[in-house]
Amino acid sequence: MENPIIFAENNEDMNYPIGIQTFKDIRTADFAYVDKTAYVYRLVTKGKCYFLSRPRRFGKSLLLSTLKAYFQGKKELFEGLAIAQLEKEWKQYPVLHIDLNAEQYNTPEALNSTLNLSLLHWEKLYGIGEGEDTIAKRFQGVIVRAAQQSPEGKVVVLVDEYDKPLLEAIGNPELQEKYRKILKAFYSNIKSCDEYIRFAFLTGVTKFSHLSIFSGLNNLNDITLDEDYAALCGFTQREMETVFDEGIDEFAAKLGISREELLERLNKRYDGYCFSSDLSVKVYNPFSLICAMEKMRLDAYWFATGTPNFLVEVLNHSDFLLDRLTSEEQTAEALDAIDAMYSNPIPLFFQSGYLTIKGFDSRFSSYQLGFPNTEVEQGFAQFMTNYYYGGNRNGGFSITKFVKAVEAGEPETFMTLLQAFYADDDYQLVGALEKYFQNSLLMLFKLMGFYVQVERHTSRGRMDVTVQTRDYVYILELKVDQSAEKALQQIDEKRYAAPFAADQRKLFKIGVCFSSEERGISAWRVKEGV
Repeated sequence: MENPIIFAENNEDMNYPIGIQTFKDIRTADFAYVDKTAYVYRLVTKGKCYFLSRPRRFGKSLLLSTLKAYFQGKKELFEGLAIAQLEKEWKQYPVLHIDLNAEQYNTPEALNSTLNLSLLHWEKLYGIGEGEDTIAKRFQGVIVRAAQQSPEGKVVVLVDEYDKPLLEAIGNPELQEKYRKILKAFYSNIKSCDEYIRFAFLTGVTKFSHLSIFSGLNNLNDITLDEDYAALCGFTQREMETVFDEGIDEFAAKLGISREELLERLNKRYDGYCFSSDLSVKVYNPFSLICAMEKMRLDAYWFATGTPNFLVEVLNHSDFLLDRLTSEEQTAEALDAIDAMYSNPIPLFFQSGYLTIKGFDSRFSSYQLGFPNTEVEQGFAQFMTNYYYGGNRNGGFSITKFVKAVEAGEPETFMTLLQAFYADDDYQLVGALEKYFQNSLLMLFKLMGFYVQVERHTSRGRMDVTVQTRDYVYILELKVDQSAEKALQQIDEKRYAAPFAADQRKLFKIGVCFSSEERGISAWRVKEGV
C-alpha cells in the first residue's frame, strides 16, 4: 500500500520527536512527521475491532494517539495529510483511551489501581451506574453511558500495551493468573458491548492466546502479520529518505562520508524489520533511526533502552540452544502466540523485535527468521554475554588478547583466557550445563565477530562448537565433569573434522572439560590437523 509522506509544517530546521508519542504535540510543533494516516483511514473504514503486536518503541502509542485525534474530530491536526483528502465527515465520538505502559505491576492491586484511575476519569464525564461493584462492570457501564450520550450513539476504545501486566508476571504463574482474570473480565466488554462500539484497537508486544484473553475477544482482527499493514509502524526506505532528506545530508557531512555511504550504514544498522510474507516491505526501527538522526551518531539506541525482564525470565526457565533462534522455521500459528515460550521461545523473541521475518515458504506456510539488523544482532550478543557471564570481568581475561589469539591460531592462549573468563563466579548456571556452556561460548565468539556454529551436524554426529576465521578452524567438544581426553577422543572417533579435509585453513581440535563444581573450565587438550 503506497502511503503519502510529508514533513511537519515549518520544518526548515529539522526537529526529531524523540520520546514524543502524542499526535497533537508533533503536529503543532516543528517536528518531522511520517504520514501514516492513509493506513488510519483504511483501518476505520474497513473494519471495527483490531489487534496489533509490535516491538517496544515502535510507534504503537503514536498510532493510538493519531486514532484518538481522528475520532475526536480534530480535523485541523490532519491538514495536509493523506486522510484530509479521504475523510469528508469528521464525526466525533467519546474515546476511552487506556495506557497500561506507564506503571509497574507487582501486585493485582497495582493493576486494579491503574484501571480504577481511568474509570474514575470516565465516570466524572459520563456518570456512575447502580450495582457496578467491579472493575469490569464499571467499564461496561461507562461504555454504555458514553455511547448513549454521544450524538453518534457509539464509543471508541483504545488500549495501549494491553499485555504489560502479563509480561511482568512471567515466571510467576499465580500472579499471572490473577492478572488474567482481571484483564479477561475487563477486555471482554469490547465484545459484549459490541452494539455500542464504533471502533476498538488493542496494541501489545505479545499475544497471550493461551491465557484465554483472546478467546473472549474473538471479534478482534489481528493485523500483526497482515500485508496491508506491514508498514503501519516503522519507516520504509522511501519514507526515511523523503522525510529525513535534509537531515541525511547534514549527517553525512558531519561524518565526512557520502550520502550513499551513510544510507548504507543506516540501512544495515536500523532497517530490516519485516512483518508479513511480503519480503519487499521492510521498515526501520523508528526509535533508533530518529535518535541517530537527531544525535548524528550511529549507536545502539533501541537496545540501550533495556532488555525486557520477561526475556530473562524465559531464558532462566528454558533449556534452549540459542543457535536455534535463527535456524528453525516457524508457522504463522506458532508466531501468533507464545503458548510454549519455555520450550520454544522463538515466537517471543520474534514478537519482542529481536527476530524478524527473513524468508517465507509458501508451500508449507512457514517463516524463516533472523536478526533484523546489526544493532539488534550485536546488542543481543552483548546482552547474552553479560547475562551468562555477569558484568564484573576484571580478572585474567582480555578481549584484545582473546581476539588476537583466535585470529593468530593460538588455541592454548585463548583457552587459558577462556578459563580465566569463567573463573569469576558471578554468572548464573541455568538449565542443562552442557547447553549453558554451548550458549555462553556461542555468544562470546559471536560478540567478538567470529563465525560460530553450535551442534553442527555431520554424517556421524553433531559438533558442539565450531569457530571459523580466515586462516583457522576450531572444533570444540564439550564435556561436563568428564575428561578433556574423552572429549578429544569423540572428535576423532566421529570424524568431526572430515568436512574440513579439503580446507586450506589450519584446523585445531579442542577437547574441553567443564566442571560443575569449579563452575568453569577445569581442563582442555588441543590437537592439530584433520
